[in-house]
Amino acid sequence: MNNESNDFDDDFEHAADAYEREDYKTAYKLFLPLAEQEDSNAQCYLGLIYAKGHGVPQDFKESVKWLRLAAEQGDNDAQFNLGVMYEKGEGVPQDDKESVKWYRFAAEQGDSDAQCILGCMYQQGDGVAQDYKEAVKWWRLAAEQEDADAQFHLGNMYDDGLGVPEDHEEASKWYRLSAEQGYAEAQYNLGMSYAKGHGVPQDFKESVKWHRLAAEQGDSDAQCILGCMYQQ
Repeated sequence: MNNESNDFDDDFEHAADAYEREDYKTAYKLFLPLAEQEDSNAQCYLGLIYAKGHGVPQDFKESVKWLRLAAEQGDNDAQFNLGVMYEKGEGVPQDDKESVKWYRFAAEQGDSDAQCILGCMYQQGDGVAQDYKEAVKWWRLAAEQEDADAQFHLGNMYDDGLGVPEDHEEASKWYRLSAEQGYAEAQYNLGMSYAKGHGVPQDFKESVKWHRLAAEQGDSDAQCILGCMYQQ
Protein backbone atom coordinates (compact mmCIF):
# COMPACT_ATOMS: atom_id res chain seq x y z
CA MET A 1 0.00 0.00 0.00
CA ASN A 2 2.85 2.36 0.91
CA ASN A 3 4.59 1.58 -2.36
CA GLU A 4 1.42 2.47 -4.27
CA SER A 5 1.15 5.74 -2.35
CA ASN A 6 4.79 6.56 -3.02
CA ASP A 7 4.36 5.79 -6.72
CA PHE A 8 1.29 8.04 -6.83
CA ASP A 9 3.19 10.87 -5.13
CA ASP A 10 6.11 10.43 -7.51
CA ASP A 11 3.79 10.54 -10.54
CA PHE A 12 2.17 13.74 -9.27
CA GLU A 13 5.57 15.31 -8.62
CA HIS A 14 6.72 14.46 -12.15
CA ALA A 15 3.48 15.88 -13.58
CA ALA A 16 3.77 19.11 -11.57
CA ASP A 17 7.42 19.44 -12.56
CA ALA A 18 6.51 19.07 -16.25
CA TYR A 19 3.83 21.73 -15.84
CA GLU A 20 6.30 24.14 -14.23
CA ARG A 21 8.74 23.50 -17.10
CA GLU A 22 5.88 24.35 -19.51
CA ASP A 23 6.05 20.83 -20.95
CA TYR A 24 2.27 20.78 -20.99
CA LYS A 25 1.76 17.71 -23.18
CA THR A 26 3.76 15.59 -20.76
CA ALA A 27 2.00 17.20 -17.79
CA TYR A 28 -1.38 16.38 -19.32
CA LYS A 29 -0.46 12.73 -19.91
CA LEU A 30 0.76 12.37 -16.33
CA PHE A 31 -2.08 14.26 -14.67
CA LEU A 32 -4.90 12.50 -16.53
CA PRO A 33 -4.63 9.05 -14.88
CA LEU A 34 -4.19 10.70 -11.49
CA ALA A 35 -7.29 12.85 -12.05
CA GLU A 36 -9.24 9.77 -13.13
CA GLN A 37 -8.28 8.27 -9.76
CA GLU A 38 -10.05 11.27 -8.19
CA ASP A 39 -6.97 13.16 -7.05
CA SER A 40 -8.28 16.70 -6.56
CA ASN A 41 -4.93 18.40 -7.20
CA ALA A 42 -4.53 16.62 -10.52
CA GLN A 43 -8.14 17.43 -11.44
CA CYS A 44 -7.49 21.11 -10.71
CA TYR A 45 -4.36 21.09 -12.88
CA LEU A 46 -6.31 19.46 -15.72
CA GLY A 47 -8.96 22.15 -15.39
CA LEU A 48 -6.31 24.84 -15.76
CA ILE A 49 -4.66 23.04 -18.68
CA TYR A 50 -7.96 22.97 -20.58
CA ALA A 51 -8.84 26.56 -19.63
CA LYS A 52 -5.54 27.87 -20.98
CA GLY A 53 -5.18 25.45 -23.90
CA HIS A 54 -1.82 24.26 -22.63
CA GLY A 55 -0.84 21.13 -24.58
CA VAL A 56 -4.47 20.49 -25.54
CA PRO A 57 -7.06 22.44 -27.54
CA GLN A 58 -8.65 25.07 -25.30
CA ASP A 59 -11.94 23.70 -24.00
CA PHE A 60 -13.78 25.62 -21.30
CA LYS A 61 -16.46 22.96 -20.82
CA GLU A 62 -13.82 20.31 -20.19
CA SER A 63 -12.07 22.75 -17.87
CA VAL A 64 -15.25 23.25 -15.86
CA LYS A 65 -15.77 19.49 -15.67
CA TRP A 66 -12.41 18.90 -14.00
CA LEU A 67 -12.52 22.02 -11.84
CA ARG A 68 -15.94 21.02 -10.54
CA LEU A 69 -14.75 17.52 -9.62
CA ALA A 70 -11.86 19.01 -7.66
CA ALA A 71 -13.95 21.82 -6.15
CA GLU A 72 -16.55 19.36 -4.89
CA GLN A 73 -13.74 17.62 -3.01
CA GLY A 74 -12.90 20.90 -1.31
CA ASP A 75 -9.89 21.98 -3.38
CA ASN A 76 -9.78 25.75 -2.79
CA ASP A 77 -7.79 26.52 -5.97
CA ALA A 78 -10.42 24.68 -8.01
CA GLN A 79 -13.22 26.44 -6.14
CA PHE A 80 -11.66 29.81 -6.89
CA ASN A 81 -11.15 29.01 -10.58
CA LEU A 82 -14.66 27.60 -10.91
CA GLY A 83 -15.89 30.92 -9.51
CA VAL A 84 -13.90 32.68 -12.23
CA MET A 85 -15.50 30.50 -14.92
CA TYR A 86 -19.01 31.35 -13.71
CA GLU A 87 -18.14 35.04 -13.40
CA LYS A 88 -16.81 35.15 -16.98
CA GLY A 89 -19.34 32.71 -18.43
CA GLU A 90 -16.65 30.40 -19.78
CA GLY A 91 -17.79 26.78 -20.20
CA VAL A 92 -20.95 27.58 -18.25
CA PRO A 93 -23.68 30.24 -18.53
CA GLN A 94 -22.56 33.46 -16.85
CA ASP A 95 -23.96 33.38 -13.31
CA ASP A 96 -22.83 35.79 -10.58
CA LYS A 97 -24.74 33.92 -7.86
CA GLU A 98 -22.99 30.66 -8.70
CA SER A 99 -19.71 32.54 -8.95
CA VAL A 100 -20.20 33.97 -5.44
CA LYS A 101 -20.99 30.47 -4.15
CA TRP A 102 -17.65 29.06 -5.28
CA TYR A 103 -15.64 32.15 -4.34
CA ARG A 104 -17.14 31.89 -0.86
CA PHE A 105 -16.09 28.24 -0.50
CA ALA A 106 -12.52 29.21 -1.42
CA ALA A 107 -12.59 32.36 0.71
CA GLU A 108 -13.73 30.43 3.77
CA GLN A 109 -10.63 28.27 3.35
CA GLY A 110 -8.47 31.40 3.52
CA ASP A 111 -7.87 32.00 -0.20
CA SER A 112 -6.97 35.71 -0.30
CA ASP A 113 -7.76 36.10 -4.02
CA ALA A 114 -11.25 34.73 -3.43
CA GLN A 115 -11.68 36.92 -0.35
CA CYS A 116 -10.72 40.02 -2.32
CA ILE A 117 -13.05 39.26 -5.23
CA LEU A 118 -15.87 38.41 -2.81
CA GLY A 119 -15.36 41.83 -1.25
CA CYS A 120 -15.73 43.42 -4.68
CA MET A 121 -18.92 41.48 -5.37
CA TYR A 122 -20.47 42.63 -2.09
CA GLN A 123 -19.42 46.21 -2.80
CA GLN A 124 -20.99 46.15 -6.25
CA GLY A 125 -23.95 43.91 -5.46
CA ASP A 126 -22.99 41.30 -8.06
CA GLY A 127 -24.66 37.97 -7.28
CA VAL A 128 -25.44 39.15 -3.74
CA ALA A 129 -27.27 42.03 -2.11
CA GLN A 130 -24.96 45.05 -1.89
CA ASP A 131 -23.45 45.07 1.59
CA TYR A 132 -20.53 47.36 2.43
CA LYS A 133 -19.95 45.79 5.85
CA GLU A 134 -19.65 42.36 4.27
CA ALA A 135 -17.31 43.81 1.63
CA VAL A 136 -15.11 45.25 4.39
CA LYS A 137 -15.13 41.90 6.20
CA TRP A 138 -13.74 39.99 3.22
CA TRP A 139 -11.30 42.73 2.19
CA ARG A 140 -9.93 42.85 5.72
CA LEU A 141 -9.32 39.10 5.74
CA ALA A 142 -7.44 39.37 2.44
CA ALA A 143 -5.64 42.57 3.45
CA GLU A 144 -4.34 40.91 6.60
CA GLN A 145 -2.78 38.32 4.29
CA GLU A 146 -0.95 41.19 2.56
CA ASP A 147 -3.16 41.24 -0.54
CA ALA A 148 -2.34 44.66 -2.03
CA ASP A 149 -5.60 44.92 -3.96
CA ALA A 150 -7.64 44.27 -0.81
CA GLN A 151 -5.52 46.71 1.21
CA PHE A 152 -6.27 49.41 -1.37
CA HIS A 153 -10.01 48.70 -1.32
CA LEU A 154 -10.07 48.66 2.49
CA GLY A 155 -8.34 52.04 2.50
CA ASN A 156 -11.04 53.40 0.20
CA MET A 157 -13.78 52.18 2.51
CA TYR A 158 -12.20 53.96 5.48
CA ASP A 159 -11.71 57.10 3.38
CA ASP A 160 -15.36 57.14 2.31
CA GLY A 161 -16.88 55.79 5.54
CA LEU A 162 -18.56 52.87 3.79
CA GLY A 163 -19.13 49.80 5.98
CA VAL A 164 -16.86 51.36 8.62
CA PRO A 165 -16.70 54.75 10.34
CA GLU A 166 -14.81 57.32 8.25
CA ASP A 167 -11.18 57.28 9.39
CA HIS A 168 -8.53 58.93 7.21
CA GLU A 169 -5.71 57.73 9.43
CA GLU A 170 -6.82 54.10 9.02
CA ALA A 171 -7.29 54.71 5.29
CA SER A 172 -3.73 56.01 4.97
CA LYS A 173 -2.43 52.99 6.87
CA TRP A 174 -3.95 50.57 4.35
CA TYR A 175 -3.00 52.72 1.36
CA ARG A 176 0.61 52.68 2.59
CA LEU A 177 0.70 48.91 2.98
CA SER A 178 -0.65 48.51 -0.54
CA ALA A 179 1.53 51.28 -2.01
CA GLU A 180 4.67 49.74 -0.54
CA GLN A 181 3.86 46.62 -2.57
CA GLY A 182 3.83 48.75 -5.73
CA TYR A 183 0.04 49.11 -6.16
CA ALA A 184 -0.25 52.25 -8.32
CA GLU A 185 -3.75 53.33 -7.28
CA ALA A 186 -2.78 53.11 -3.62
CA GLN A 187 0.35 55.14 -4.33
CA TYR A 188 -1.83 57.79 -5.94
CA ASN A 189 -4.28 57.83 -3.02
CA LEU A 190 -1.46 58.00 -0.48
CA GLY A 191 -0.03 60.91 -2.44
CA MET A 192 -3.40 62.65 -2.19
CA SER A 193 -3.54 61.93 1.56
CA TYR A 194 -0.22 63.74 2.00
CA ALA A 195 -1.31 66.59 -0.26
CA LYS A 196 -4.49 67.15 1.78
CA GLY A 197 -3.16 66.16 5.20
CA HIS A 198 -5.81 63.45 5.50
CA GLY A 199 -4.74 60.88 8.09
CA VAL A 200 -1.11 61.99 7.80
CA PRO A 201 0.66 65.31 8.34
CA GLN A 202 0.45 67.46 5.20
CA ASP A 203 3.71 66.92 3.33
CA PHE A 204 4.08 67.94 -0.31
CA LYS A 205 7.45 66.20 -0.70
CA GLU A 206 5.88 62.91 0.37
CA SER A 207 2.93 63.63 -1.90
CA VAL A 208 5.25 64.13 -4.88
CA LYS A 209 7.17 60.95 -3.99
CA TRP A 210 4.07 58.74 -4.04
CA HIS A 211 2.51 60.43 -7.07
CA ARG A 212 5.78 59.97 -8.95
CA LEU A 213 5.83 56.25 -8.15
CA ALA A 214 2.26 55.91 -9.42
CA ALA A 215 2.98 58.04 -12.49
CA GLU A 216 5.98 55.89 -13.39
CA GLN A 217 3.58 52.94 -13.58
CA GLY A 218 1.41 54.81 -16.06
CA ASP A 219 -1.29 56.09 -13.67
CA SER A 220 -2.75 58.99 -15.69
CA ASP A 221 -4.30 60.71 -12.66
CA ALA A 222 -0.95 60.72 -10.90
CA GLN A 223 0.77 62.00 -14.03
CA CYS A 224 -1.73 64.87 -14.25
CA ILE A 225 -1.42 65.78 -10.57
CA LEU A 226 2.36 65.58 -10.74
CA GLY A 227 2.39 67.91 -13.74
CA CYS A 228 0.27 70.44 -11.86
CA MET A 229 2.46 70.22 -8.78
CA TYR A 230 5.61 70.90 -10.80
CA GLN A 231 3.97 73.90 -12.47
CA GLN A 232 3.35 75.37 -9.04
